[in-house]
Amino acid sequence: MNGPAAAEVAVARGDAPLAVVAIGGNALIIDEQHRSLADQAMSVGTACPALAALMASGWRVVVTHGNGPQVGFILRRSEIAYPEVPVVPMDYATADTQGAIGSMFQRALHHELALRRLDRSAVTLVTHVAVDPADPAFARPDKPIGPFYTEACARSLAHRFGWQVAEDSGRGWRRVVPSPRPLAILEAEDIDHLSRQGRVVVACGGGGIPVLRGAEGTLTGVEAVIDKDRTSALLARLLSAQALLLCTGVEAVFTGWGKPTARRLGRIGEAEARALIASGELGAGSMRPKVEAALDYLAGPAASPRRAIIGRLDRLPDLIEGTSGTAIVAGPT
Repeated sequence: MNGPAAAEVAVARGDAPLAVVAIGGNALIIDEQHRSLADQAMSVGTACPALAALMASGWRVVVTHGNGPQVGFILRRSEIAYPEVPVVPMDYATADTQGAIGSMFQRALHHELALRRLDRSAVTLVTHVAVDPADPAFARPDKPIGPFYTEACARSLAHRFGWQVAEDSGRGWRRVVPSPRPLAILEAEDIDHLSRQGRVVVACGGGGIPVLRGAEGTLTGVEAVIDKDRTSALLARLLSAQALLLCTGVEAVFTGWGKPTARRLGRIGEAEARALIASGELGAGSMRPKVEAALDYLAGPAASPRRAIIGRLDRLPDLIEGTSGTAIVAGPT
């Protein structure tokens, strides 16, 4: 037995290679004119053929996703509805989006898997991520969420709801919250079990629901946002994934971005990736967090082969084949 049939047998045994695929929340919103839930579901539908193609080539897949715009919508509705209905805390907003976006992926994947006659199913797992109450991020909230406001409006809302607000890159004022590092993914073993049973697992949405662990097993949600790529890197380490795919709207990592001398990086080692970060070559709001997440993943226990790949979602099979994107590998290239 060989080819697709052999690959499906390996998936059924639970020993097929595993890829954690991280998809940004902004990827689900094409533009300002296409922000409805129906539009977002359509965007998910356009992403799923690439995921299904990756599975058809013999990979197990765990999908993670961002939720920044979607959480912003929920919080804005909550502000408008106040005081008619209670304000939605951020941890519950993250849980809401995990379920809603996960449902979009499940429906679209059901269709794509049926088209390819792959005997797999998709499942969404609401995922909690433990953070440290002493994380320095709690003393320096700097992660913008929600819509832009005028300064006067932002300060009024801050007074009403107890927010912290800040000016965001000259575009207006926004609420800012802490972004602590993820310490533990509480449902990691469940994700691993489901994946080894042949399920396509959608997990860690929005970086996970941030919680503090207390005495006697209590979990308390906090008003914070965990970086989705950092959580994805931690998940890939915990699952000993062979690949971490950090999907973005750009083909790859470039040096000299936006200049005539721009150069695509095809394959680099850890040392070169660290040098790029140290040089300031990578933007803090774009590629740097993804390269940092890639290095976090590569620092974990070895799983051979082990690659973090940054590139376009619609090129997933090409990213795995090495013909697109930027691969960051353990050790030298």
